[in-house]
Amino acid sequence: MRLKISHTTEYHYADPVQYSLQRLRLTPRNHPGQTVRDWKTTVHGAHLEAGYTDHFGNHVDLVSTEAEQVTIRIVAEGEVETEDRAGVFGPHQGFVPLWLYLRETPLTKPGKLVRELARTSAGDSELSRMHDLMAKLHAAVAYRPGETAPDTTAEQALEKKQGVCQDHAHIFLSAARYLGLPARYVSGYLLMDEPAQTASHAWAEVHLQGLGWVGFDAANKICPDDRYVRLSTGLDYKDAAPVSGMVVGHAAETMNVAIRVETAGQSQSQSQS
Repeated sequence: MRLKISHTTEYHYADPVQYSLQRLRLTPRNHPGQTVRDWKTTVHGAHLEAGYTDHFGNHVDLVSTEAEQVTIRIVAEGEVETEDRAGVFGPHQGFVPLWLYLRETPLTKPGKLVRELARTSAGDSELSRMHDLMAKLHAAVAYRPGETAPDTTAEQALEKKQGVCQDHAHIFLSAARYLGLPARYVSGYLLMDEPAQTASHAWAEVHLQGLGWVGFDAANKICPDDRYVRLSTGLDYKDAAPVSGMVVGHAAETMNVAIRVETAGQSQSQSQS
């Protein structure tokens, strides 16, 4: 499948910003099941300082702005060709050792509820147990935008029994690591069937013997297929967020995000404020 993607992020400040420095993880890379045909990132109101590959293998653009800037606009767009691999990414690649993906983070530290969820997962193999975990998590946590925040932990989201794709991913990571399986967070895009849903997305990948990395999208109870485009990976949301950084002087007055994904004449769009 060939997907066209446009992702626009705008920051509006009430007063000029003294200084800001942001990391943009907005460039997809060629991976098994994913070939980038065309891509560019344009920044208005900020300067590109450097581009590099981080320790997780993500492409990162570092941008900064100084004085008298009240608006920053970031546009990432292009075309990516995908194929359905039933969620299987394949063998581990890169310099980061697998054992690092067993590490707990503040967002994924397992509490009582996560440990109980992990222990209830069943199956005659690691793969079948992860599918069972995905199904149980999907049933336990309803998709409810606005009920959680970026700093909501896996345990807190599971206690609320509601959240968004980020929360489903964090809970899945926490449970998988508790069971002794390396797991990582993946951010990217998803071509949704319903136009009312946002196309930006997140899911989890678990490293399984004989298969390598396998994706599990508990929010939709499915392994990623050719509707998914991966941007970046990490231990949790903080490592893989499309845009992150700091602003000195004034907090953002508003942040607007507009994402559009289309293929074969079909399109979905969503704006968030």
